[in-house]
Amino acid sequence: MKPVEIYTSPLCGFCHAAKRLLKQKGVEFKEVDVLLHPKRKPEMIQRAGGKRTVPQIFIGETHVGGCDDLYELDRKGKLDHLLAA
Repeated sequence: MKPVEIYTSPLCGFCHAAKRLLKQKGVEFKEVDVLLHPKRKPEMIQRAGGKRTVPQIFIGETHVGGCDDLYELDRKGKLDHLLAA
């Protein structure tokens, strides 16, 4: 399984929803709380192509996007393949 990294904030409902889906799938992920570690936010913005909102989700080197993007991949049956590829 590819490594998964998610940039989050504890106040973000979409962050909680994205993490919930990953946990339901049994996916281990590395979480970067940008509220707790604000110096990591510029890194997130650069990796996410300028996007500033959380969550920003990465599977391997692939930028998935946010929570809605993650759920859309799952609805289309593409998330499991991306995780395993």
